[in-house]
Amino acid sequence: MYILPAIDIKNGKAVRLFRGDYSTAEQVASSPYDAAKLFADAGATWMHMVDLDGAKDAKLVNAELIADVARSSGLLVEVGGGIRDMNAVEYYLSKGINRVILGSAAVKNQQFVIDAVKNFGDKIIVGIDAKDGMVRAEGWLDNSDINYIELAKRMEDVGVRTIVFTDIDRDGTLSGPNLSRLNDLVNSVSCNIIASGGVAVLKDIISLSDLNVFGAICGKAIYSGSLDLRQAIEMTTVI
Repeated sequence: MYILPAIDIKNGKAVRLFRGDYSTAEQVASSPYDAAKLFADAGATWMHMVDLDGAKDAKLVNAELIADVARSSGLLVEVGGGIRDMNAVEYYLSKGINRVILGSAAVKNQQFVIDAVKNFGDKIIVGIDAKDGMVRAEGWLDNSDINYIELAKRMEDVGVRTIVFTDIDRDGTLSGPNLSRLNDLVNSVSCNIIASGGVAVLKDIISLSDLNVFGAICGKAIYSGSLDLRQAIEMTTVI
């Protein structure tokens, strides 16, 4: 299982939100560059980055900064937020980003997902963000009537191989991941599942590993000090 430390960007700063509420944005590092260096020094292989302004505004906002932080980090990087068309996908991939996350597009424009997967294969992954099991879009501000497992199955059918699942009620809360929903998802599709939301301590990493998820995204737990990133990475290499 991979540990993916996270940097969420809002107004050019590394922040964390509480349950996806933009009004709760709290700066968590002196700069995104410093956060990325912290991750690399701890032995991370991958990094997860999100353009929060882009997700809300449905366009790339912090893309240049994200691409530069990714390049300077030396890490493998996946990026989401505001990616609504092929130009945005091509921009990030041309900058050396390893995987591009399509979130709202998976809900609102399935043909775009189909075309992106056809053109770029495993470099395209889908982010499914849900509250009470129902998918949300546009920076988590828009409700939908689609259940998260239903959307996952749709994405599997069109060739998506990796899904990032975020339980919005757990995100930024340090209350533990939603193991029940994750277990249902893992057992419903053959896609690789990356878990996001609620990770707080090493026990959560062990619990996720027991579910056979592909990866675990960790943000607030690292910045708050409740999770030692190096220890989590070292543990997952021997499980």
